[in-house]
Amino acid sequence: METKSNDIEIVKVQVFSNYKVISMNIDGITHEESMVFPNGEANCLNWILGHLIYIRNAFLNTLGEEPVWDNEKFSFYNRGEIPLERKDELIAFEELKSYLQKSQDRLEQKLISLESFNPEAINDIAIFCLHEIYHSGQLGYLRRILGKPGAIK
Repeated sequence: METKSNDIEIVKVQVFSNYKVISMNIDGITHEESMVFPNGEANCLNWILGHLIYIRNAFLNTLGEEPVWDNEKFSFYNRGEIPLERKDELIAFEELKSYLQKSQDRLEQKLISLESFNPEAINDIAIFCLHEIYHSGQLGYLRRILGKPGAIK
């Protein structure tokens, strides 16, 4: 049996691990809690999770897969948006969780089936993984700000 390239294996570990950290950090968070803007201005947990899904759609696209939602319809989760100004558009937290699961299922399915990455996509793929690591850490801090115990022990 031929082994897959190391770059695919590294990305699989990143995607699986990031999902686990994200899931742990959002566990037990209500929609109301997800809409808390720390200091009345910092991004809320809802927006950060939606933003992760928004960028995961670009990741899926880079891998040749369909997105889990229409990015135009959910543009309020895009980089550069000001969530506080668009808070009435943010969707229910449970719905976001289902989109996260769908994105994970598609990413896992694709990564398991790939033999190699397009060499031109390697930089983007690395940045997508870094992006998730960055924001999954933010979810951990927001969890604590909401008075929940830390999820990563």
